[in-house]
Amino acid sequence: MARSGTRPTSRDVAEAAGVSQAAVSLVLGGKWRGRVSEATAERVREAARDLGYRPNLAARNLRLGRTRTVLLVVPALTTEFFGGVYTGAARVAAEHGFGVVLYPSPEGVGPARDPFASAQAALDGVIASSMAADALTAIRGDQLPLVMLDSDPAGSLGAATVNLDIADGVRQVAEHLLGLGHRRFLHLAADVPSWTFEVRAWELAARVGAVPGTTVHTARAPMSIDGALSAAEAALGRHRATAVVCDDDKLAAGVYKAVRRLGLRVPDDVSVTGLDDLALATALDPELTTVRLDAELFGERGMRALLAVLEGREPDRGDIPVELVVRASTAPPPAP
Repeated sequence: MARSGTRPTSRDVAEAAGVSQAAVSLVLGGKWRGRVSEATAERVREAARDLGYRPNLAARNLRLGRTRTVLLVVPALTTEFFGGVYTGAARVAAEHGFGVVLYPSPEGVGPARDPFASAQAALDGVIASSMAADALTAIRGDQLPLVMLDSDPAGSLGAATVNLDIADGVRQVAEHLLGLGHRRFLHLAADVPSWTFEVRAWELAARVGAVPGTTVHTARAPMSIDGALSAAEAALGRHRATAVVCDDDKLAAGVYKAVRRLGLRVPDDVSVTGLDDLALATALDPELTTVRLDAELFGERGMRALLAVLEGREPDRGDIPVELVVRASTAPPPAP
């Protein structure tokens, strides 16, 4: 127990929790997963709370050579979505005296090359969006705190995760289209090996499949308007869908062009939905029904989660809500 009038130390926390100081350091440093049990970690956190223990961040920064710099790894900078993620993360970082270095993975997804000669010496932590945790080994090693955005909580190797409620967004899309009377669906899926896109496929199949007399055909497309145009034109030629559900707004723009090439109209013959609510959504004619994702809040939550890990706290739980924005690209299906 800490002496009266003195600041409690990690040794005091260790004695109160009945563990070693090394265990306290692991738990309060956010590196306990896979090294100590959940029950032990909770006992350490409870002892720290009861004693009013707060890590001496200034001393710890000096000891560990911290630069108060965070790396934000994103798949690409080709849409404003990831610009919004950076803006949100940088805003929260600045409030806490941190800087954010933005690094787009050259391949979009998959292993990211180390952007520094010695990343572990230059960084305090990593926030990685839409990438597998084991793809960051070159940057993170097994030392740097990591927060994953848009990633499977069960498959992120113990890293903290922050997610948008993509499943609920797809549910809202499916219920909207089913409510309009659509029964023949085409899912234009992003040809990207990513958990977030798998969630979209699973949820759409489950929601539509629960209604008798429905069909869902899937066509994969690269994340480009031209790629979506080619894939949608071929798929709509084979399957006379009345609704096309797209994994993002850029794919939806390609579907618009495919529909017109086939001599059809949006939404009179084919309803189209997107996901992201980019500026592109209101530039299309008719304006696109899509799911609004708050990119800046996403970045803010990611940075707050990393700060929590750095301070030995548990990040806030719960997915970020999303909202279906209904515009003119959806309508009841044409009469048979």
